[in-house]
Amino acid sequence: MIDLKLLSYLEGFITEDRKSRFENVLTQRTKYITVAIEDVFQLHNTSAVVRSCEVFGVQEAHVIESRFGKRLDEKIAMGAQKWVDVHTYASSVDCINGLKRKGYRIIATSPHNDSCLLDEFKFEGKTALFFGTEKEGLSKEVLKAADGYLKIPMVGFTESLNISVSAAIILQYLTTKLRKEKIDWQLTEEEKLEKYLDWAKKSIRSIDDILARYYEKN
Repeated sequence: MIDLKLLSYLEGFITEDRKSRFENVLTQRTKYITVAIEDVFQLHNTSAVVRSCEVFGVQEAHVIESRFGKRLDEKIAMGAQKWVDVHTYASSVDCINGLKRKGYRIIATSPHNDSCLLDEFKFEGKTALFFGTEKEGLSKEVLKAADGYLKIPMVGFTESLNISVSAAIILQYLTTKLRKEKIDWQLTEEEKLEKYLDWAKKSIRSIDDILARYYEKN
């Protein structure tokens, strides 16, 4: 339950331009598409994917860290981690099971011949896009659990793209396509309020002191 009184209180510390920006961005945010990044060794690639999520309005990203540990580089994410909800997992199975419980279809990005081409992809429900390591691709666990497979059409000699480039291309295409669909892809009003409050807290200097004063009075 959102503390609307607290939200109103914190708005007093935010400029009108910032409040307007929050509202405009939230109208374009979605959880209908989400992204999962599996054991990517190059930390800047994971961070760049999170940045692409933020740019294209994908509210949640899921990072599987079973092999290489925490890899998110805040400098490369360029602050995107403030605005995107990043969830971490110790294993791919945990991530897959969690997403399936929330009703997501698991879509493995893979250059294999049986993969659907990006421009032929059709939404059949909430979609979780899985991206794998630069050299090895996605694990057998993900490929086996996948409900579908997706690839970017390519006409050159090179068979694959850098993961961060692939993610950016796919997210740009699919989020644009999604917004044209007659699908309830936006955040709920409750989710928008939750994010508005969260972003407000992250935008205010000395927020801990301000919250302390608020709770003293309430």
